[in-house]
Amino acid sequence: MTSQAQVIKTRLPNPPPPVEVLLRTVHAAVEELKARDVVEIDVRGKSSVTDYMVIASGTSTRHVKSIADEVVKFAKNLDVQPLGVEGEREAGWVLVDLGDVVVHIMLPRIREFYALERLWTVGDQPPSHHDVEDYPSETGTDGRY
Repeated sequence: MTSQAQVIKTRLPNPPPPVEVLLRTVHAAVEELKARDVVEIDVRGKSSVTDYMVIASGTSTRHVKSIADEVVKFAKNLDVQPLGVEGEREAGWVLVDLGDVVVHIMLPRIREFYALERLWTVGDQPPSHHDVEDYPSETGTDGRY
């Protein structure tokens, strides 16, 4: 009794696009649907999860979801499948994980509450000389506390 061999068709994965191309694509997608206050944060050396975060605001839950859908659509045009999309049901904060780039689309009040920009940029700029002078010394004029 002989049976015919099964042929499994596979496609070798394309190499991922350079991160610069992926970032440009994400920016094009969020611009297409008029996302607000778009910020790109380089988190290389701060996170092992991703290299860049893009944070944008939508004006309503429908707008947030539409922006996220557009990011996914633009990424798929590059042959990039999202590793995950979270938060679509509530759509107050939708995260699109594209590997080297993670995109956060949020309602303004949620974005303000979680303050991801501050979280991921703390310590990026050393305090200026002027900032140091603004704080009084904890020691008295005689050098004692």
